[in-house]
Amino acid sequence: MAPNVRQRSSPVLSTAVVGIAAYAAYQARSLIPEAFSVFARGRASRTASSLAQDAARRRGVLRATETVEVGAQVENYEFQAEVGKVMDIIVNSLYSNKDVFLRELVSNAADACDKKRFLALTESDTPPEPMKLRIRTDKDKRLLIIEDNGVGMEKAELIENLGRIARSGTANFVKNMAQGDADVSLIGQFGVGFYSCFLVANKIEVVSTSFKETEADRKPIRWISEGSSFTIQDAPEEQLFGEQSGTKLILHLKEEAQEYLDSGKLSDLLKKYSEFITFPIELWNEKVQYDQVPDESAVAKPGEKQKMKSVPRSVYEWEVMNKMKPIWLRNPDVVNASEYSEFYKTTFKAFDEPLATTHFKVEGQIEFRALVFIPSTMPFELTRDMFAEGGRAMRLYVKRVFINDKFEDLIPRWLTFTRGVVDSEDLPLNVGREILQKSRTLKIIRKRLVRKVLDTIDDLREKSPDKYDQFWNSYGKYFKVGLVEDLDYKDELKRFVRFFSSKSGDNQTSIPEYISRMKEGQDKIYFVTGEG
Repeated sequence: MAPNVRQRSSPVLSTAVVGIAAYAAYQARSLIPEAFSVFARGRASRTASSLAQDAARRRGVLRATETVEVGAQVENYEFQAEVGKVMDIIVNSLYSNKDVFLRELVSNAADACDKKRFLALTESDTPPEPMKLRIRTDKDKRLLIIEDNGVGMEKAELIENLGRIARSGTANFVKNMAQGDADVSLIGQFGVGFYSCFLVANKIEVVSTSFKETEADRKPIRWISEGSSFTIQDAPEEQLFGEQSGTKLILHLKEEAQEYLDSGKLSDLLKKYSEFITFPIELWNEKVQYDQVPDESAVAKPGEKQKMKSVPRSVYEWEVMNKMKPIWLRNPDVVNASEYSEFYKTTFKAFDEPLATTHFKVEGQIEFRALVFIPSTMPFELTRDMFAEGGRAMRLYVKRVFINDKFEDLIPRWLTFTRGVVDSEDLPLNVGREILQKSRTLKIIRKRLVRKVLDTIDDLREKSPDKYDQFWNSYGKYFKVGLVEDLDYKDELKRFVRFFSSKSGDNQTSIPEYISRMKEGQDKIYFVTGEG
């Protein structure tokens, strides 16, 4: 017998949806974040679940038609066609590089583990199991599977958190905790970042079991979407590796995205974007082992042992991708020079030793850690073009998640030659972690970075003249550019710059040194310009 179906429609709501979707699409093209909060109003329909019904009433959803199936095993939630178009615009305009979908999903999974650890400490008597992430592929079915044993989601949370774009379960979690003394500021559970998976997949399945439910009530729930609608159903047959809770994402990859079935490609992306994630990331990886077997083609002489030969054999095993620890999180007092040198060479593919290193932490109004190196020789990428875009190497992280190393606003142009890491605890991010907002926090980070680098160079100038000469010969032209371009630091840079003068011979002189030799009554400095 077919289930009873009730429908209702509203011309006013229909008009509202079309208007809001058109406005959101216009804003999305301009990458204005406010568009996403407008677009996020798209909701799912009421179902037989009373919990979902109550949540829907509270939300005041914007849709033209509601469909409710009573007594059905699968609950269907329809988005408006206009909303689906807006989602398509968002997904295809926010990300210039499709590879970042993996960064987003791994970050979400790590956030879920963080959230479970916090809840276990504050609201549960049960200690959390050791948490980790696992990634594997099924090449025959063209599936990419990303699983964690983090906090998981209840049925109502799946509807609420995944049912609309730019909705973040963790953001709500942080907001609720802000009333107390809890020190929790996670990047985001699911939102636009989650929907980046539609860059590479035409169908998404999410299977989740919630840590917040009692052990007796815990059961896996499956959420399925192909972009324009989604369904919710029980998934009793689905197995998760987490004994307490967790979430499994199953991506049905598009034909043109089959490269993400290659474990080598996944390994490279994980090491690039998620190398310093707190929780272990395991990849189901193919390894080649060699077995020793008798060589039947070799005839053994009497009394001799049978000759053996090596035969390759493919085996699969879980391999941890993020073994390297973030050295910048350690206290500078306990890190030695060889550790800094190894990190510098490994991270920035350098062959020289750093000329100078500064490692510091800023606390107070904002919090971030930084580790900055001044190379002893000009980086290869800058030898032909001193401001080459590929020569920038100041790596920006947010909670150990790699964001960008070509971000121009992080450090001024005249410090392009520096290499380093900045890890912010509270840097505001726009959607997708890819487009950073122009924020006061970022300006403070930039100011503190420049101050620390200049202090380090000042120490070279005062305490190590030979090293400073080496620094100036390599990077002096950058500071001369800074004198012209950067009015904020023009006066500070004057004490660093060096010039040849009629009295200095083969050496160079500083402006303070020149002034000390000026004759009485001289109030001008005469100079001749030339190629520097």
